[in-house]
Amino acid sequence: MSVLEAVQAALAAEHAAVYGYGVVGGRAGAARRTDAAAGLAAHRARRDALERTVRDLGGTPVASAPAYALPFPVPDAAGAVRLGAELEDRVAGVYADLVRAAGGALRREAAVALREAAVRSARWRGGGVAFPGLAERR
Repeated sequence: MSVLEAVQAALAAEHAAVYGYGVVGGRAGAARRTDAAAGLAAHRARRDALERTVRDLGGTPVASAPAYALPFPVPDAAGAVRLGAELEDRVAGVYADLVRAAGGALRREAAVALREAAVRSARWRGGGVAFPGLAERR
């Protein structure tokens, strides 16, 4: 996978996470609303930064889809919490791929994004995984 392909994959995952956090925020309930808002803000910021990175690499940023299929129904707060963890796990996976593909400052930034996704996933889930972002954990 080229660096540009890995950045585009991360951007696509961030688009999906922003969409998913709209569902999480709408169903998470008052107790988790702050977590949902923080996750949404973090993913918007990462999305915007990745769009700039794609342009810097000479590409055209992949566009957001009008809607995304959720991995499972989210009828209530418990489903929203599960979705929050799932979104973060998926984002961690693409950032792990970007860490493998990139070097220098971009690799460091991808590693930071991977760590942040793993922390958010652990908060949603109530516990972490040993090696977040590895394909074996997806």
